[in-house]
Amino acid sequence: MKEIISVIRINKVNETKKALVDAGIPGFTATGRVMGRGKGQVHYDILKGAEEGHPEAIALLGDTPRLVAKRILTVVVPDELCKTAIETIIRTNQTGKPGDGKIFVTPITETIRVRTGEAGDEALN
Repeated sequence: MKEIISVIRINKVNETKKALVDAGIPGFTATGRVMGRGKGQVHYDILKGAEEGHPEAIALLGDTPRLVAKRILTVVVPDELCKTAIETIIRTNQTGKPGDGKIFVTPITETIRVRTGEAGDEALN
């Protein structure tokens, strides 16, 4: 089993959830708003405003790192669905622009459904 943790744009959450369900991956966890940043040092909304010539956005640009609002979507899948889940997340979230997100994959050694006591892949869906 693998745990796939993806940090994605807020506006891509619903589309990503639907794509995962359509790919046969119905179970996942989405966290609330999280803040973070990659290599870039500009909040993308501010940058867009500055590019459009809005003086208040231009005044906010600076050299300090800025945090960007994202969502974290976590899914645990059997090994055979790992590639499908990753490809689905990438296909749904890839815009080709900075801020598309990150995906982290970690091994899961055990999964147990609390309600029934089922373990392993049976506990995933």
